[in-house]
Amino acid sequence: MGGGIAQVVAASGRRVSLHDAAPGAVERGLETMRRSLSKLAEKGGADPGEVLARVERADDLVSADLLIEAVVEDARVKEEIFRRADAVLPPAAILASNTSSIPITSLAAATSRPDRVIGMHFFNPVPVLKLVEVIRGLETSDETAQAIVQLAIELGKTPAEARDLPGFVSNRILMPFINEAAYALLEGVAEPEAIDTIARLGFAHPLGPLALADLIGLDTCVAIMDVLHRGLGDPKYAPCPLLRQYVQAGRLGRKSGRGFYTY
Repeated sequence: MGGGIAQVVAASGRRVSLHDAAPGAVERGLETMRRSLSKLAEKGGADPGEVLARVERADDLVSADLLIEAVVEDARVKEEIFRRADAVLPPAAILASNTSSIPITSLAAATSRPDRVIGMHFFNPVPVLKLVEVIRGLETSDETAQAIVQLAIELGKTPAEARDLPGFVSNRILMPFINEAAYALLEGVAEPEAIDTIARLGFAHPLGPLALADLIGLDTCVAIMDVLHRGLGDPKYAPCPLLRQYVQAGRLGRKSGRGFYTY
């Protein structure tokens, strides 16, 4: 998702530094951006070369007006990035997280600028989907929230504000849906194709819940459900055992080549 976020920010005319600690991740992100921009250009979108010229590789965090973090859904990893960003970025810079579920207030507490920390949750694929969920932490200032709402609009997105509670709005609704689909498969109610077909045609969803879980990443789905389960204390948010088993087997979805489906 980091590459998708970089793409839409660069397409808006802004300069972007793209950093990922995982070897080869930036190159893969840039290649995905090239393919995406080429498809959009065929439909009248911006020139891919012009957009990519505004994206540079960065070996580490750099001084900027805004950080948008989009790393693994692990609170300790994110908090460490926010501590580092707090030391590197100017005092007036905003630190935003693309987290799906981790409390913004806890990320803000890792910094000396909790008023400048906010959730900016994009949806995958970022260049296509219009929603940005904006989440204020306990101490996020009105100025910070207004700046991120305005940025989302300038990126061609529709911002919607949510409170800083586990899963916010989107994943508090979505994850039980995916979880129940996994239970339907576990209990033999139907095969994956049938479950997804019923959701797509019956509910007018573009993707069925199992295919969507594969797109998100089954490990990410389990991580989000664990945050919901711990944070809200309700057993209905506990991940389906089949989801955990698939993650243990390395069946993470599209990114590993196999999840509920084979890619």
